Amino acid sequence: MTNILFDLDGTLSDPKIGITHSVRYALEKLGRDAPLNDDDLAWIIGPPLLASFQQILGNEQDAQKALKLYRERFSTIGLYENEVYAEIPQTLKTLQQRGNTLYVATSKPRIYAEKIIDHFNLSHFFNKVHGAELDGSNSEKTELLAHIIKTHQLDPSQTTMVGDRKFDIIGAHNNKLASIGVLYGYGSKQELLQAGAQKLVETPNQIIALI
Repeated sequence: MTNILFDLDGTLSDPKIGITHSVRYALEKLGRDAPLNDDDLAWIIGPPLLASFQQILGNEQDAQKALKLYRERFSTIGLYENEVYAEIPQTLKTLQQRGNTLYVATSKPRIYAEKIIDHFNLSHFFNKVHGAELDGSNSEKTELLAHIIKTHQLDPSQTTMVGDRKFDIIGAHNNKLASIGVLYGYGSKQELLQAGAQKLVETPNQIIALI
């Protein structure tokens, strides 16, 4: 039996509208210019948001303010501006029926991730939804995966991380997990390969054959 850890944004669902609109809301509230095109903010999907806001704003104090404003909109509106990738429910069902144990492992705050998974009726596929805490703990993928492994006493040699960004792959490598990079999300093939992804898939259902 294999344990499979799934990233959320860009792996299970496409959160572009909710995230980019909430980022724009935060920047505009701070009186800062924000790109009008969602694609120009897509790079922010995946990494911990505080670090991304620091990159945009140049300092931690403003980044903390932006993060608070972001959550103001995201917690009530943005988290539902989201869409599950078409093949995901069947992929999860097949993997579960084969005896695999599934977990969500996301840098998104856990309280939001739980609401999203429940909203899209995916909760019954997962043993547990894990994510960052609002205080910032477990926001780094390496830290989060270590926490999951310890909490559930998982055997790293029997555990695979599935995600679309380098952070997922690096976190897997640092915890001695197998890794699968997905190309339908927000990370490029080059990004995933440079991070050390062992396998790549172009669609969710291709994950089944690799587990």
